[in-house]
Amino acid sequence: MPKDPTASSPLARYAMAYVLAGGRGSRLMELTDRRAKPAVYFGGKSRIIDFALSNALNSGIRRIGVATQYKAHSLIRHLQRGWNFFRPERNESFDILPASQRVSEEMWYEGTADAVYQNIDIINEHEIKYIVVLAGDHIYKMDYELMLQQHVDQGADVTVGCLEVPREEAKGFGVMHVDIADRIIDFVEKPADPPPMPGKPDKALASMGIYVFDTRFLFDVLERDARTPGSSRDFGKDIIPYIVKNGKAVAHHFSRSCVRSTKETGPYWRDVGTVDAYWEANIDLTDVVPDLDLFDRDWPIWTYGEITPPAKFVHDLEGRRGQAISSLVSGGCIVSGALLKRSLLFTGVRVNSYSIVENAVVLPYVNVGRGARLMNVVVDRGVTIPEGLVVGEDPELDAKRFRRSPKGITLITQPMIDRLQG
Repeated sequence: MPKDPTASSPLARYAMAYVLAGGRGSRLMELTDRRAKPAVYFGGKSRIIDFALSNALNSGIRRIGVATQYKAHSLIRHLQRGWNFFRPERNESFDILPASQRVSEEMWYEGTADAVYQNIDIINEHEIKYIVVLAGDHIYKMDYELMLQQHVDQGADVTVGCLEVPREEAKGFGVMHVDIADRIIDFVEKPADPPPMPGKPDKALASMGIYVFDTRFLFDVLERDARTPGSSRDFGKDIIPYIVKNGKAVAHHFSRSCVRSTKETGPYWRDVGTVDAYWEANIDLTDVVPDLDLFDRDWPIWTYGEITPPAKFVHDLEGRRGQAISSLVSGGCIVSGALLKRSLLFTGVRVNSYSIVENAVVLPYVNVGRGARLMNVVVDRGVTIPEGLVVGEDPELDAKRFRRSPKGITLITQPMIDRLQG
């Protein structure tokens, strides 16, 4: 009998990462007016989707598919520019899979499971043994090889990545009830009363939206689901609960496979799905020792790297000194006689003289006019901030002119500025 090559080789060699990147992310408000949530900028150079893709690449997975749907142009353009290095002659592939009415002329992707089902024929071409289904809109570092190994060792039909979260916070997740062997005995989507973990009554196990399947098994389940009237074609609502009842579903704890540098103290995972969470996760990177280490060369976050000159700081007069304190400043930025404090500037931002920018996340190619004062803000790409504009000092005025979050973060977009000047 021939030896199974997967017995000694890394399982990632026989796996495909299938990234679900079609979500709008409406809680990010105007930040997703022109782009899908996975395409939203993060960390000075990256997009949110780069984390799931980098995890796959760093884990040894060389076949990747990305399903897109909502306002996908900027996402597809980013993928084409930053992720075009896969070579078929090395048994690598990178498929961008927009919703294209492949099954029916009336049907786009109806749910997360349908986004896989409609592309079964394309996935089949790659002859892969395992599929790692990923959400494309979270910030974390994880070695999927360890999750694949658990899946095979336990003979699971599906292995579900999960996080320990306070029970109160678990109401917004798919939540698992597990036995002492981590077999999932119940799976509930966004429950009002999340089931507690064994031995940890104040904690619940929340789904990360990461699933490992044997390919053939997944296809059989998806084809059955497609024939089921009333199904919402969703992994969390339909597929996983079905397998929990009729097969073997196992939980994989993120703490077992999260990737940490020597400077990271605990497992790091963030859903940056609201303006407040997005601002906070970006600003946290300015800490002296942040919870997320983007300087870890052993687990790099790959992305499209624009060709830009170095960041530049000019002028050295009292009140007009180009300087940055506890800030991240990307290539192509010019800080001209302005002060940055605890801020993150993406590529190509210009901050002009006498301006003060504090606790700010400033997306690419923003121009901050002279004498502006911006505090506790997120500024969308390409915005021109008028000279002398003050944001962050008068909450009522900010709320009238811009989008102000529950925690006092002001989101500024160009249409808002245009209305102000009109």
